[in-house]
Amino acid sequence: MKILQLGKFYPIFGGVEKVMWDLTRGISAKGVQCDMLCCGLRREVRQRASGSFFRKNHVITFNECGKCTVVPAVFKLAATMISPRLVLELRKVMRDYDVIHVHHPDPMAAVALRLSGYKGKVVLHWHSDILKQKTLLKLYGPLLKWLIRRADSIVGTTPVYVQSSPFLKDVQDKVSTIPIGIDPVTPDTKGTARIKERYKGRKLIYSLGRLVGYKGYEYLIEAARYLPDDYHILIGGDGPDREKLMLRIMECGVVNKVTLLGYIDSQDFAAYYTACDVFALSSIYKTEAFAIVQIEAMSCHKPVVATEIEGSGVSWVNRNGYSGINVKPCDARAIADAIMKITGNGEEYSAYCSRAYSRYCELFTFDVMTDSCIALYSSLV
Repeated sequence: MKILQLGKFYPIFGGVEKVMWDLTRGISAKGVQCDMLCCGLRREVRQRASGSFFRKNHVITFNECGKCTVVPAVFKLAATMISPRLVLELRKVMRDYDVIHVHHPDPMAAVALRLSGYKGKVVLHWHSDILKQKTLLKLYGPLLKWLIRRADSIVGTTPVYVQSSPFLKDVQDKVSTIPIGIDPVTPDTKGTARIKERYKGRKLIYSLGRLVGYKGYEYLIEAARYLPDDYHILIGGDGPDREKLMLRIMECGVVNKVTLLGYIDSQDFAAYYTACDVFALSSIYKTEAFAIVQIEAMSCHKPVVATEIEGSGVSWVNRNGYSGINVKPCDARAIADAIMKITGNGEEYSAYCSRAYSRYCELFTFDVMTDSCIALYSSLV
């Protein structure tokens, strides 16, 4: 059985390509031939590939059963790599694979599959609907309909998302769910001690993500107004809304209760998860389809406060009243109340921590994801 993961790009920036990368390395490590084919802009691949010129394909080898092939892209448009080479490479290698696993949304991958003439089995991984790129969707619509019809199996990351997607309402008979899975975040005792000393005597509420509108950080900042003085909110990440959020912190009078940490590098990544008491996800739009940060926190035994975004899988990942509490979007007071409910009683807090980790172990481990995909492929070939 030979599998090809097709779509998105390299280097790894977002959740879709991370899932592709993790599936490729995880499935191939189990002895199943699994490769990845994607696109990359030359300047970005050169930076990641130690200066290689990248005139030809760039190949990263995982093991004897898996590799990632990056073909050059001409340019990037509407978050899509444009690469005629992807079509040529797929036509060249497609007969080597029993299943092509396409990751959506990625119009270039759909174009490559359509033009390749591939006759084997196709798995369509539905990470999210196309929400913002309305013009792109009009152009891509007919090809997307073909891809949905062409797929032998469609996989979503949560049952909520695929059941509510207007694009998939007529094909539910071939839709299933395989949640995203990760390796647990490795505890960083030294980094944790350093952070706890810096905010000594405070209950720490942590959030991590790009500082962009759909993350709803203004409501998390406002929530600090309703929290006692011994709570402190830490927001990791950077983005275009940084200055706007700094202004919001001052407007709310919570300069001493909220800190924008900026970009979190790999050295501090685990420390903030293990140092915090609660992880908060304040996203407000369906653009947030899953939120891997939730399961990263759960793997560290941390309860989650998240939002009930209509049609999104976020509130399914965080089981309300079990691994944490879900609240309505855009409600700062509800966020604060949920944080205080989770942390207000020591015994209840410990129970939330234990259940958060249990939910991670049950549904969101790396092995659960890779084994589920292997089982799906086996059912098709």
